[in-house]
Amino acid sequence: MWKAFVKLTFSPPMPQAEEEDEKGTAGGLLSSLEGPKMRPSLLMTRYLESWGAAKPFAHLSHLESPVSTSTPLPEKALASFSPQWSLDRSRTPRGLDDDLDTGDAKFFQVIEQLNSQKQWRQSKDFNPLTLYFRKKELEKEYRLSALPAFKYYAACTFLVFLSNFIIQMLVTNRPPALAITYSITFLLFLLLLFVCFSEHLTRCVLKGPKMLHWLPALSGLVATRPGLRVALGTATILLVFVMAIPSLFFLPAASNCPFGVLNVSSMAFNISWELPGSLPLISVPYSMHCCVLGFLSCSLFLHMSFELKLLLLLLWLGASCSLFLHSHAWLSDCLIARLYPDPSDSRPGVLKEPKLMGAISFFIFFFTLLVLARQNEYYCRLDFLWKKKLRQEQEETETMENLTRLLLENVLPAHVAPQFIGQNRRNEDLYHQSYECVCVLFASVPDFKEFYSESNINHEGLECLRLLNEIIADFDELLSKPKFSGVEKIKTIGSTYMAATGLNATSGQDAQQDAERSCSHLGTMVEFAVALGSKLDVINKHSFNNFRLRVGLNHGPVVAGVIGAQKPQYDIWGNTVNVASRMESTGVLGKIQVTEETARVLQSLGYTCYSRGIIKVKGKGQLCTYFLNTDLARTGPPSATLG
Repeated sequence: MWKAFVKLTFSPPMPQAEEEDEKGTAGGLLSSLEGPKMRPSLLMTRYLESWGAAKPFAHLSHLESPVSTSTPLPEKALASFSPQWSLDRSRTPRGLDDDLDTGDAKFFQVIEQLNSQKQWRQSKDFNPLTLYFRKKELEKEYRLSALPAFKYYAACTFLVFLSNFIIQMLVTNRPPALAITYSITFLLFLLLLFVCFSEHLTRCVLKGPKMLHWLPALSGLVATRPGLRVALGTATILLVFVMAIPSLFFLPAASNCPFGVLNVSSMAFNISWELPGSLPLISVPYSMHCCVLGFLSCSLFLHMSFELKLLLLLLWLGASCSLFLHSHAWLSDCLIARLYPDPSDSRPGVLKEPKLMGAISFFIFFFTLLVLARQNEYYCRLDFLWKKKLRQEQEETETMENLTRLLLENVLPAHVAPQFIGQNRRNEDLYHQSYECVCVLFASVPDFKEFYSESNINHEGLECLRLLNEIIADFDELLSKPKFSGVEKIKTIGSTYMAATGLNATSGQDAQQDAERSCSHLGTMVEFAVALGSKLDVINKHSFNNFRLRVGLNHGPVVAGVIGAQKPQYDIWGNTVNVASRMESTGVLGKIQVTEETARVLQSLGYTCYSRGIIKVKGKGQLCTYFLNTDLARTGPPSATLG
């Protein structure tokens, strides 16, 4: 019955176009519905209802032809999954192989598209000119996203600064002012690195005073606050810019070159390379190299916005060109005059003059880093988009896994379903479990056979089936109550309802306990049988019928197992099951018939049983049976109780 119910009510996952709503409903619904006392069947029913799944026999009100028996599944329901898996029961193994081959082909096709990047150039997710995401929410999420790698960007910038420092120390005369400037800058960089890497000092800080325990949180603060990151990154780059040319600050803005008026003589070779200040003339090209390293510091902050990088690069390009082409252009002229003191000697080409070569290098690095910044911005946004879509796919996959688990727990008991989740069982692998004390119930509505008929009025018997479905569905609702959490529905056979208790105990657990405690679940089964009778009375009141329940109970050892690989079916076997079935088939309407052994256990639990006498049971011979004195069996003399 559950298979038919699942087939009629199952609805595949929603298409990807509704993934925003699904994220807030489907994933949240599973987490909100799952509870320690909620049965998988009820959880599955509520989850399917949240999707607007069709109800069984609901189409009978507007039925045109009696042939249709199910609601078709939406065609685009599995659009977000590749390959599209169908739940049609008529699928052949060959069809599944074809689907796998198609899935592999699509997988490699996606890889080729990712490598060619053609699909992303035409992507509708972001603007091809500004690279901004078209959705404002997505753009805001990208800009506010955390950046744990910021500390490594700062560390790489420190290495650039250290390279400039080494160059300056090697080519300059190291005046005291320059040493003081670099000392202050070193302290600022060390402070920045301490803030960025403070989380790695947690153990050391926690051993110190409590007033310093807040220091490790600074690293997380920098990684999660975009405004703070931008401010620190900009300040770091500007600091590298300034410290790339500190030696030029100690030179006059304009000066007359001392080598410009000299002729070739022995005195020319005795003139020092020193200039007024601290910069040797030969170190002018090295100052330009330090400026180039300043350009590189802009490209180290990978996730910095392209607009800010463009602004900083333009600022540094203008500053470098104005220094070496305008305010300190005399340094290049003086170097040429020192290298070529004789006017009769051939002068170097225009492109070999230091100031022009430096300017050309600045422009080459500017445009190269600008292109790299644009490409890096593109890949950062693309990486963010991929990660976001990957998270959505993972959430969808998790939802489908939960749905699969719920479906499996809807077919199999909750303690059996984990044996089949995530395991590739072979057809010959048999799951089985032995139990020492299980109470088995058979409850039937014998009057339904006389009620059932096939005519044009009831659509060839479908109206009768709808009433039977309502009866079974109301019976199933009782399973969702906490006090009946130990009752496991086995199956329905026509109008007969089969259930059992005691299947939650592990193998051999009952044997280790005393008989009274191990069979205490028999009382739960009696209460469940009484509740079935009450449900049937309510249905009779609303449907103007007079159905009566006939119940048989028995307890004892059984063997439980799952039969089938593609369509697994959980069932129980044993003499206990056979006798319970005979107790129902030989019973009386409105009464609960039990065996003598079961009656003794029930009496020890506080229930009253009275003897029916010895009856003939098919396959068992003569048996002494008892009727349970409950509300379901209000009639009958209370005499001949079990002593």
